Amino acid sequence: MQAARRALRPGCERRRMKALVAAAALGAALLLLLPAATRADERKKGPKVTAKVFFDLRLGEEDAGRVVIGLFGKTVPKTVENFVALATGEVRAAPGGCGGAGPGPALGLISLLFAPPQKGFGFKGSKFHRVIKDFMIQGGDFTRGDGTGGDAACRGLGEVERGKSIYGDRFPDENFKLKHYGPGWVSMANAGKDTNGSQFFITTVKTPWLDGKHVVFGKVLEGMDVVRKVENTKTDSRDKPLKDVTIADCGTIEVEKPFAIAKE
Repeated sequence: MQAARRALRPGCERRRMKALVAAAALGAALLLLLPAATRADERKKGPKVTAKVFFDLRLGEEDAGRVVIGLFGKTVPKTVENFVALATGEVRAAPGGCGGAGPGPALGLISLLFAPPQKGFGFKGSKFHRVIKDFMIQGGDFTRGDGTGGDAACRGLGEVERGKSIYGDRFPDENFKLKHYGPGWVSMANAGKDTNGSQFFITTVKTPWLDGKHVVFGKVLEGMDVVRKVENTKTDSRDKPLKDVTIADCGTIEVEKPFAIAKE
């Protein structure tokens, strides 16, 4: 019997070793999965993309590529609605008066229901007029093209020529729930508190000093390489690109089901 037991021991040892190896492999696999699980958890906690907008950019006379931006319609619905309308060029513009901020949010929304749609009013054909490497690229001034229109102020211009939002000349800061977490976050440019209009910027680095001052409403999902191309274009002493960076075409892309992204 003892001899038989001794003869069986090598087989038992082999099985035991196999079990240990399998357990070690399983443990290693679980460790590898932890970062992925952490990223998945982080995405669940992040803002949800409810809409997408695309920009087809030209750098000088050359096609630079497409940038796709995810927009957070549940977090900042009014800001997103404004951006989408200006990207499609089909807006109902509420009236606004010179020297003021327009009719205000409540009256502005009521006006939108009855105002006729205006075609061709928005970002298409406008330029990224301000580019600062290791900071951001700024666009959305579809009236003057140099940053002095589209942000609210009347500046003595006619009604059609002034830059404005779909709510009037200006609309208030919706909230500051989201921050400028890193490259690719899209935020409203302004001339101070509650002066949002049509201008926006895309960060190329993390910019925490802008948190609580500018409303973040989107993030670049595709085409960050195109943003980098624009970021690295040569500029003059006023940060204006020497070659025009033009939004040749823009519009929306359907989002079948909202999805969350990480705050990074």
